[in-house]
Amino acid sequence: MTNFWDSSVWGFIALMAVLGITLLFANLLKKQFRFLKQSLIPTSVLGGIILLIIAVIYQNITGNVMFNENLFGGNGQATLELLTYHCLALGFISSTYRSASAKFGKKRTVEIIDSGVTTVSGYLIQAIFGLGITILIALVVKDFFSASGIILPFGYGQGTGQAMNYGNIYETDYGFVGGKTFGLSIAACGFLSAAIGGVIHLNIMKKRGQYKFNDEDIIEALNSEQIESKDEVPMNGSIDKMSIQVSIVFATYLLAYFAIYFLASLVPGFQSILYGFNFLFGVLFATLVKKVLSSLNKKGVVKKQYVNSFLMNRICGLCFDIMIITGIAAIRIEFLKDTWWALLILAVVGAVVTYLYLRVACKTVFKDCVEEQFLCWYGMLTGTASTGMILLREVDPEFKTHAADNLVYQNFPAIALGFPMMIVATMCPKMPVITWLICLAYFVVLQVYLFRKSIFKKKSK
Repeated sequence: MTNFWDSSVWGFIALMAVLGITLLFANLLKKQFRFLKQSLIPTSVLGGIILLIIAVIYQNITGNVMFNENLFGGNGQATLELLTYHCLALGFISSTYRSASAKFGKKRTVEIIDSGVTTVSGYLIQAIFGLGITILIALVVKDFFSASGIILPFGYGQGTGQAMNYGNIYETDYGFVGGKTFGLSIAACGFLSAAIGGVIHLNIMKKRGQYKFNDEDIIEALNSEQIESKDEVPMNGSIDKMSIQVSIVFATYLLAYFAIYFLASLVPGFQSILYGFNFLFGVLFATLVKKVLSSLNKKGVVKKQYVNSFLMNRICGLCFDIMIITGIAAIRIEFLKDTWWALLILAVVGAVVTYLYLRVACKTVFKDCVEEQFLCWYGMLTGTASTGMILLREVDPEFKTHAADNLVYQNFPAIALGFPMMIVATMCPKMPVITWLICLAYFVVLQVYLFRKSIFKKKSK
């Protein structure tokens, strides 16, 4: 029998309320303090840092983990990790349902493929340097987890959820103590690298007269067609339109769960790996369901459009905001007492090599919009796609260049090209040196393709 006055009943509500209040407070701070606004640090990252600081202070004073107190149901720390894990997949599913009806010619298609190759190349160069550093450290420091450096591209390149997933795999299957916290910390450092590196680059552009800071937020008014098309179900029918979108997203996630459960029962040795790819299964089933709905619409079986891109965008934004703030708040500082210095080395090296590689790639491959493409990719490959859009908006507020479209559509080739790396990374603890060599070889192959015009250009007579 459930008593409504038990802390377990109110713990989740209290936790969500604290997350929401912190987001609002962080947003207020960004509005009030100019240096925070100019730092370009996402509100969710700032909120996560605030909660992390409060949690550390609370633990130092009381000796207890703040989120495991009765106010949060006694197990709030685990709830934070669950929210981070599930919001990653839910965010990807909702983003997959967004409209992508634009048709590209051959030139734009090639540019999209080049964008995907650039993204995966960013993952690989982070893996090469990150794994190389931790392999060398393991030769000197006894019992150091040599494969921990491969988490760098998942924390920087893919964000909080994936960093925690791989940290959890290494912690559960290979005994990497504090693996989840290590992954979450790498992701948090990535957001700081995006903000710090982005601001430094913007100031360099400002000194050259290429850029001027915006004093006010640029607000783009949405017209009715951007919110709702004529052939869609009404916003307020017998069922609320937002309810339909949420139902579609969760139904898709359930299909993904069934698939994962079935595969895990066939190959139990890969259980943690399969569940770590929850977001990928979500994208696959979202793509499939989207195709089925589109086919039914064309055949006239379903008369109205049920998926609304505007609302799916809102769900995606909500999920990623929750994922980021919970991911940072869930960091356990005490688990980093023996590895903080390695974490710092990885964070600095990851930011520098990502910056330098993207400068070369964008100047060579994306000559039509070098700075826009660079800021977009640097923000994404150290934070998330939304961080890249924040940096891009500073120099291209009306999205006149192709950079924003490239950021969206590169996901398709990036998933295909990046999948082998995800598989190899799960085997990394067993064979770190071989994994490093595979990443290096794959990186070289992709560079030959990406810089093909420079490498194979015809010499003038």
